Amino acid sequence: MPNSQYSDEFPQREDIIYLNHAAVAPWPRRTALAVRRFAEENASQGALDYSRWLQVEASLRAQCQALLNAPSVTDIALLKNTSEALSTVAYGLRWKAGDNVVLPDQEFPSNRIVWESLRRFGVGVRKIALERGQSPEDALIGACDRSTRLLAVSSAQYATGLRLDLERLGQYCRRQDILLCVDAIQSLGALRMDVQAIGADFVVADGHKWMLGPEGVALFYCRPERREALDIVQYGWHMVANAGDFERVDWQLADSAQRFECGSLNMLGIHALRASLSLLLEVGLEKVEEAVLRNTEYLCEAIRRHPKLELISPHDAQRRSGIVSFRCRCLDPSALFSRLKSAGVVCALRNRSIRFSPHFYTPQAKLEAAMELVSAYCAE
Repeated sequence: MPNSQYSDEFPQREDIIYLNHAAVAPWPRRTALAVRRFAEENASQGALDYSRWLQVEASLRAQCQALLNAPSVTDIALLKNTSEALSTVAYGLRWKAGDNVVLPDQEFPSNRIVWESLRRFGVGVRKIALERGQSPEDALIGACDRSTRLLAVSSAQYATGLRLDLERLGQYCRRQDILLCVDAIQSLGALRMDVQAIGADFVVADGHKWMLGPEGVALFYCRPERREALDIVQYGWHMVANAGDFERVDWQLADSAQRFECGSLNMLGIHALRASLSLLLEVGLEKVEEAVLRNTEYLCEAIRRHPKLELISPHDAQRRSGIVSFRCRCLDPSALFSRLKSAGVVCALRNRSIRFSPHFYTPQAKLEAAMELVSAYCAE
């Protein structure tokens, strides 16, 4: 099984139970070694082998292409974080007064604030309660009209883990000529994604959660047909064709998604994320997904069986992700969170719920130990 075969890659302390990959993930051993090697090389010889660093960068782009099943590596840009990527879309599009953006009302601030900031241009923002339709997709589709320019969704909601049917949303958007922008940070690296099957125009995700990488490196997928639709809002030496020809006076934008990368990239982060993704691709994205969903299924069943616990996350296999949120009916969520933290359970408190987010390598024994602590605290 992947979670036992790769246990050596995660030398975590024995006294902690790490269930917080939906926030910031621990690095695999190979990632820590890649960062150490890069730092030592930089300290001893600087950029002597910069050409090799560029090969690492090219390798990361290819990994991101594979992770998304993007048509080409040229569709991938490497940016600083999810918010920068979303801002590239929001401020690259040419809006007109009366346009609107539709999004779920459960979104993380990154995928809400950026769209709300467009109100000063006369753009409406419709935050939709996903429970108001027969399905979350029905609720979102029902909120769109002729003035809807863009549908912005997370592949999985950060507080509940609710997974959306992105293919259905993509098909609707194509028929209605609505842009589809997906914040994939809460699924990419845990669940498989196919941007071509979805028909997404834009997909963004930082690497520090389920991709097991560092903060400060994010992928940005832009559908080839949409590149020209985005105005460039940041300029610099790196986003032009012939970027290495520094004496050239005339310039034009790169044809590839590199046009969205205005300056020097986070080369340290690139080395780290390349190492992390090499592990996920080595395990196999299908096996990673199976193990993640097996872990969340175990947690969902344990919570549903417990008389004092309330499962907040969806139990339906088609809606589940790597996130399981719950409450104790007899204990304040903040108090339960504090007790779990003191006992070494690394988790999160979101929307007055305890959020567990195990990855593929998390042993079931750790999940059982966490649930035993929850039961003990609820019994008190």
